[in-house]
Amino acid sequence: MTAAVASESAGPRRIRLADMGPFIALAVVILAGVMINSSFLSGTNIANVVTRSAFVAIIAVGATFVISSGGLDLSVGSMMAFVTGIMILAMNRLEPSMGGYAIVAGAGIGLVVGALCGLLNGLIVTVGKIEPFIATLGTMGIFRALITWMSDGGSIPIERTLREPYRPVYFGNVMGIPVPVLLTLVVVLVGAFVLYRTKYGRRCMAAGSNADVARFSGVSVAKVRTMAFVIQGLCVAIAAICYIPRLGAATPTTGQLWELQVITAVVIGGTALRGGKARVWGTVAGALILEVIANLMVLSNMVSEYLVAAVQGVIIILAMLAHRFIK
Repeated sequence: MTAAVASESAGPRRIRLADMGPFIALAVVILAGVMINSSFLSGTNIANVVTRSAFVAIIAVGATFVISSGGLDLSVGSMMAFVTGIMILAMNRLEPSMGGYAIVAGAGIGLVVGALCGLLNGLIVTVGKIEPFIATLGTMGIFRALITWMSDGGSIPIERTLREPYRPVYFGNVMGIPVPVLLTLVVVLVGAFVLYRTKYGRRCMAAGSNADVARFSGVSVAKVRTMAFVIQGLCVAIAAICYIPRLGAATPTTGQLWELQVITAVVIGGTALRGGKARVWGTVAGALILEVIANLMVLSNMVSEYLVAAVQGVIIILAMLAHRFIK
């Protein structure tokens, strides 16, 4: 009981040097960028980096809930593609009768589908009692196969009449701040509040810290973890809403390898992969680090941009070694 209470009380109150690690690393990477290429700090490049990192950052906020509760979701990239395809099909079907309002309706449908996909993952893990790694590995294949079938191996484009009114969701800005960045900020603020300031957030970390002790303390671990997967699905849907105007289509390769980026961002950010510890703002810093590194690989020509996934793989291994060393 004491351990559970201590776990629930743990949060953002005690700031240690280790918690500042992601932000220090981000500062170092940015400094390296300035030294490598003078145009790195140009307004256009910075806006591009921050906007491109928004998708992974939003999804990673949801992954922070899942991982901190003791779970893992490998299906987020495939889920992203599936939700995007469903949204575009819904918008195209509703456009003749609803006009521009089809975008709003499609976004609502996307949120529902994302939540249902997350609920499916959660129920398989909690009710089916299957390891999260195996469960989401299976749904990853299902979601990817569904979008491939829906698109017949090609792409699902959004209707031309919807492209212009939908365009500001990705390319627009408010007082000079890109819309995806503002949406990311809202998601992060809500996520941080829920995780740090609500009973659910404390129970989420308690379930990840020690599930048995949490159960003895009256916490429904199954409900907590299922809700974490639902939150993950909602975050995927929000990212999909921002993503559609960027390319205007969904393809079988949409979101490919995003699960690697998301997990890497969460781990770099200071969230323990074993659960029980979460750092929402660190997760955002992790997403920015990944995008800055990818951007530097393009600007510097020192390493081929085709090796971005390899670099991300190395980063997650180094992050896990760092976690173990600190522990």
